[in-house]
Amino acid sequence: PPNHSAFSTPIELLHFIKMLRDQSGGKPVGFKLCIGRRIEFMNICKAMIKTGITPDFITIDGAEGGTGAAPLEYSNRFGMPINEGLAFAHNCLVGSGVRDKMRIIASGKVATGFDMIMKIALGADMVNQAREMMFSVGCIQALRCHTNTCPTGVATQDPKRTRALVVEDKGPHVRNYHELTMKSFLDMVGAMGLNSPDELKPSMIFYRLNEGDSLPFTELFHYIEPGHFLNNDNIHPFFADIWKNADASHF
Repeated sequence: PPNHSAFSTPIELLHFIKMLRDQSGGKPVGFKLCIGRRIEFMNICKAMIKTGITPDFITIDGAEGGTGAAPLEYSNRFGMPINEGLAFAHNCLVGSGVRDKMRIIASGKVATGFDMIMKIALGADMVNQAREMMFSVGCIQALRCHTNTCPTGVATQDPKRTRALVVEDKGPHVRNYHELTMKSFLDMVGAMGLNSPDELKPSMIFYRLNEGDSLPFTELFHYIEPGHFLNNDNIHPFFADIWKNADASHF
């Protein structure tokens, strides 16, 4: 559902995060979202500035859909695609002067080493892999994740069905997929002439527009300097109106 029983505003969300962190003895607390209306995420950024409270991490998901169990009409229609949402979130946090206080996790169709390179170049600190790991462990996309009747035992709590998931058999598949994907990722980082994934930048990745034209991510998206939104009368035109109208008191 598009709401939560514990909070109804960005400020209440951040106080809820602080409460969870305090009650858990300081364990990392964050939240996950697929960005829809840009102003709603900027409302959260303004709440961070106002309260001084920041999450330890934010996971940005895309509208592309995951296992395929979601209603067909939702996939690719509700929210921003992962690359657009990730770049926007990163720059909002940079412009608000809070990017260095948290980690961004990218989640959504991260299947290959190049997918990892692209997400980190866009602004992510790390990536999640869910669907791909499910495939490696035996998911056949039966589209029954939400029914607790997964025929392969991957997405169910039913002990009769989980017997189909033999750890000794499937475990090596997951290990091999993970190891080879990481190797591919690091091989490509090296092939780019870099010493570390930390050196990846959006200017290094190009998006093909057509047969003859392409743009680097720095021109396709809008990258700004740290603290750009603070005490600045000349905010980047892409962000200016949204930032002006953003309000920490409501989503």
